[in-house]
Amino acid sequence: MKQIEVVAAIIQHGDKFLATQRGYGDFKDGWEFPGGKIEPGEEPKEALKREIKEELAVAIEVQEFLCTVKYQYETFYLTMHCFICELVDSEITLLEHEAAKWLTVDTLDSVDWLPADVEVVEKLKEFSIISR
Repeated sequence: MKQIEVVAAIIQHGDKFLATQRGYGDFKDGWEFPGGKIEPGEEPKEALKREIKEELAVAIEVQEFLCTVKYQYETFYLTMHCFICELVDSEITLLEHEAAKWLTVDTLDSVDWLPADVEVVEKLKEFSIISR
């Protein structure tokens, strides 16, 4: 079974978090935290900065590690390292996604998250309660 290792940015702006809707692939229209594959020899934080630049045309500052999610999809096994991030630039441009929404902890459940991201949402809720 194919194994994929990725990074995801939980981009925080005030009390809101960025959710993005996939515009391509098997999971088109599903909601996720933006990010992507780690290239060989690349550090997770560097991969995250590169992926966000490629997907959202914006620079981020990686703040802290949130969690690693391991999820078995039908055709591959996913390991996703998730980090809390902040925008360096204020304007995002959707280069690969159909839509984006800024969600509060209370509205995180208002979108249809991809299966691996559901676990991240739960961790984020716990993190947000602790950090208040």
